[in-house]
Amino acid sequence: MKGLKRTHRCTEVTVKNIGETVTVMGWVAKQRNKGGIIFVDLRDRSGLLQIIFEEGDCGTENFEKAEKLRSEFVVAITGRVEKRSGAVNENLATGDIEIRAEQIRILSEAQTPPFPIESNSKTKEDIRLKYRYLDLRRPDLQEKIILRSKICAAFRRFLTEEGFLEIETPILCKSTPEGARDYLVPSRVHNGKFYALPQSPQIFKQLLMVGGIDRYYQVARCFRDEDLRADRQPEFTQVDMEMSFVEQEDVLQHLESMFKYMFKELMGVEFPGAFPRHTWTECMDK
Repeated sequence: MKGLKRTHRCTEVTVKNIGETVTVMGWVAKQRNKGGIIFVDLRDRSGLLQIIFEEGDCGTENFEKAEKLRSEFVVAITGRVEKRSGAVNENLATGDIEIRAEQIRILSEAQTPPFPIESNSKTKEDIRLKYRYLDLRRPDLQEKIILRSKICAAFRRFLTEEGFLEIETPILCKSTPEGARDYLVPSRVHNGKFYALPQSPQIFKQLLMVGGIDRYYQVARCFRDEDLRADRQPEFTQVDMEMSFVEQEDVLQHLESMFKYMFKELMGVEFPGAFPRHTWTECMDK
């Protein structure tokens, strides 16, 4: 990495950068050697970018390095942004541009992966989980991780603007009555005593209301030992919130506004009017 600094992620390079020299870094998704010209699809979390190597542009040493590239090599490439001379790929965000490489540095070589790094993988789950660090490179999985991060950020923006305070509640605590069994953690200091992992922040957020913190929220980690219910996750994350000096209608209005905000911000979807409401009996009948 010495002397090199990434200037753009792959899909941050656009037609506006044509003529500029940029440095990109990522993983080799594919290498195609056509004799005097080598095409490399470079991948990072943002997407794919096509790189072209020709000996006249990058020199013999860099061209020989490009010939050695294989799937999942980690590389840094400096080159000039050009409009594609060949067919435009409308399926890619960078489908109308390419980088004409001038320099390449191999940051890490890789063995042949045990399964293809691709979306909608047909590889068995136990193999993917064994090599989880490779599975995490798959574009469809990264899209889900990125979306989840954006959802949490949107929750935080909305609730902060509504006057809520984000407060972290304890993870190691005393066992309190909840709907499932606790996960227990032995205490090193108090022999024979155990901490419980929280099934929810319920008791703590009620204490906050009594303590005068009238609006609270948290992206909270919860733990529930429900081995008899196979469709339940033992640990999960929930957006937890609490309000003082409100009635049921205030809570419903806040939640409706929050979900409308989420869908508009993240998906560009707007819901006209109020959400339909059903009584408990109506829901059970349906």
